[in-house]
Order: sequence, then C-alpha cells, then structure tokens
Amino acid sequence: MLIDHSIKELSNLLKKKEISSVDLVKESYSRIEEFDLKLHSFITIKDKTIALKEAEEKDKNIKNNSSIVYGLPFAVKDAYVTKDLRTTAGSKILNDYYSPYNATVVEKIAKAGAILIGKNNMDNWGHGASNENTNYQIPHNPWDMERITGGSSGGSAVAVSTRMVPFAIGEDTGGSIRNPSSMCDISGLKVTYGRVSRYGAIAYASSLDTVGPMAKSVEDLSYLLEIMAGYDDHDSTSSTQKVENYHKYLEKSIKGKVIGLPKEFFGAGLDPEIKKTVLTAIKIFEKLGAKIQEVSLPHFVYGVSIYYLIALSETSSNLGRYDSFRYGDKRELFSNESIRRILLGTYALSAGYADKLYKKAQKLRTILIQEYETALKTCDVLLGPVTPSLPSKIGEMISDPVKNLLEDLYTGTVNLIGAPALAIPAGFSEENLPIGFQVVGKKFGEGELFQFGYLYQQETDWHKKLPPIIQNVKD
Repeated sequence: MLIDHSIKELSNLLKKKEISSVDLVKESYSRIEEFDLKLHSFITIKDKTIALKEAEEKDKNIKNNSSIVYGLPFAVKDAYVTKDLRTTAGSKILNDYYSPYNATVVEKIAKAGAILIGKNNMDNWGHGASNENTNYQIPHNPWDMERITGGSSGGSAVAVSTRMVPFAIGEDTGGSIRNPSSMCDISGLKVTYGRVSRYGAIAYASSLDTVGPMAKSVEDLSYLLEIMAGYDDHDSTSSTQKVENYHKYLEKSIKGKVIGLPKEFFGAGLDPEIKKTVLTAIKIFEKLGAKIQEVSLPHFVYGVSIYYLIALSETSSNLGRYDSFRYGDKRELFSNESIRRILLGTYALSAGYADKLYKKAQKLRTILIQEYETALKTCDVLLGPVTPSLPSKIGEMISDPVKNLLEDLYTGTVNLIGAPALAIPAGFSEENLPIGFQVVGKKFGEGELFQFGYLYQQETDWHKKLPPIIQNVKD
C-alpha cells in the first residue's frame, strides 16, 4: 500500500521514479471505490480521468520540481471553495454551487504540485462535533462502523485514516480538526490564528476559524504547514510573521522542557479510559526528559459558554448571506442544528442582550487569554485530552444537542485564545476505539509542537495502526 508511506518517503520514491504519480492517484481512487460507499468520507470526487491526466503531467515534469507534495493526491474539507469542483459546506443550500476561484490554501498546495481529488464530508457549515449534521450521507468511523467520526472535519479524518489520500486539509473553529483526528487515529494541527490564510473558506465563526492539515503523522504535518502558511493579500487577518522550516524542529531534544497539565482538563466529565491514556502518554514525555508541572486556568469552567456565545453570534451574521437571493437555495434547507445556532446567535446579538451576553463573553475571552498566557510563561506547552468522551454511536449525539456542544470542552478555549494545538494518537479503549491527546503551544509556536509530537511518535506506534476495515487489504 503506497499511501501508507510518509509524505517524505513518497516524495523520494517519486523523484527516484520507483513509483509514479499515476500509481498514487490510481491507488487513491481504488481505495475510494472500495471503501467510500460504506464510509461516506467524500461529498464530491473529481473525475478520475481528469486526475489521471494531471498525474501524467506531474510524472513528465518530476525532475524539475522540488516540492515535497509534488504528484501526491490530496483532499480538502468541503468548507473550501474550489474552482473545478462544487462546494457545499455540507449543506444542500449550496448543493449546486461552483466557485469562480480556489481558496488560498487549495491554490498553494496545487501550485506545489499536489493533485486535488475530492471534497470531504462535514457537519454543515461546521455546526457539529460528530459529522452527523451533514445534509449528505453520515460518515462512519473506520474503527467501528456504528460510531461517529468526530466533526466537523470528519470526512477528512476518515480519508486519511483509511489511506484514501496521504493528507487532507481541515478547518478548526472549536476543535473541528483535533476532534476527528483523535477519534480516527490520525494527527491534526490547529494553527495559530492568522498563520494560514482563511481566504476562500466558508466562514463559521470568523474570529475562531483556522485552516490546518490532517495527516498520518506529525512529520507529515510539519512539511504541509511550510507550504500552507504565510501572509495573503486577500486575508487581512493573515500574519506577516516569517514561515519557518518546521521540519527542522523534529529531532530536537525536549530534555528540560516543561509540560503544563491544566488541572481543569482532568476533572469531572472526562472518560476514565481517556484520562488513563493521556496520563500514560505523559510518562513517555518524562522518559524523554520533559518536566511535568500542574497549572490552573480558573475561568476554563466558563470556556464552553464563552465559545458558543461568540461562535453562534458570528455564525448568525455569516450565514445571513445565504438568503436564496445572493447565494444558495431556500433557507428552509437549513438543518435543525443550524437553525438552533442561528437563533441563539441572533438572540445573543439582539438589542437588550448584546451587552449582557456577547460583550460579556468577549470580556471573559480576554481573561482566558491572559490565563493561558500566564500558564505558558512557566511552561513550554500544555497537554490534555482532546474530547471528554469516546466516539459515540451514530444517532446518540445528534439527538442530544448539549452533549454535542460539550465535545468542544477541551478544544474550544484554544480557538478563543488563538493559540496552536496538535492532536496526536495515544492509544485505544477496551473496545478498540482511538484516543488522542492535544499539545497546546504559544502563538506561532507550531515548531515546538512538532518537536514534542514527533519525538512522542518515535517512541510509540499508535499513529501507524490501520483501522479494521482496511487491515485485510494492507498490501
């Protein structure tokens, strides 16, 4: 199975002409044809003939290109507009929408020589933590077909986990990359706000949305961020800060580095198996020479409330354009979850309530930022769980809106403060369900996160496990 190789290994094999881009694209489509009718990780797939023609061109020009992703197939969450493939954001409102341009992140990766083969399934408009809130077929977790994938970038996580593609691009507003990465046993990066351009991303909550890579390993993520990151004239929130050679952090020692454990991350509500797995991961870091220190985030208890007041207020504004006059089909096609979020957000912004709700949430957001900054002054990174619970059975979470919101308990505050966070596979439950943990860093500290994550993956092989649905066809 070629796609089980790392991005660097695939790049080297292509340059030596031991494999071809055509081989990779054929394998990608073969796996999609074999598994996606059951898994539903894609909403739209590019015509195979077109993708193979692109691959043939890449093979002809491989000697003239040094990009590490040159000739590799990839997929993107359907939240990013693409010129040649429809964009739905997981909603039938945009069922027939074709953009006149590509999102910046898609354009950058395509210019680096990668071949886009499809758009991944998602909770519509990013509204969900389970990927059950899609207007298309609900994706299934390849580790247990009765379970959710996590959301809202669940389709992208499934496509990487089953090796349909070497990597995918997700979007994280409150955990939407980290949550499905943890539930599907892959690595995923939530970047510093502004590190990657949001131009061409269909907005959920503009002050929280981040564009990030999802891949088999931390090493792969480091190479992808080097391509994706950087200032964009089309996005005034994108940062001018220099893009680093992130892969150079990979083999640096973490001896003497301090890992902070927020005590609020390990309190009531955390599944015992997840807690045990995360604490076991901490022992690996101690073995590598890191020091462990308990810290406190006193206002973390208000994090979910703050996050959802701000996120829903912003989404009620962003979705105002989908009124069937400017974009999309009838508003009656909004799902119950989206209607619920629009109404709550509109209420929070309404006269007489904006000061009491939205503005108060923004003040508490500032306090949270200060508390995280204080913790990160004494620690190099913070570490904790990604989700409070294991992947639930399909149908359970969508019928319990509160549980859906609480899946963002440990992830949403990181978006509020604008910091980067890395989700890493850490083990499995007694029912063989994936469990991950997240490492949170200082703003623009992605390199240090890769440093921690890479060394952990050199000591463990959780990220190399293959889901049951494809184990029998590994070769």
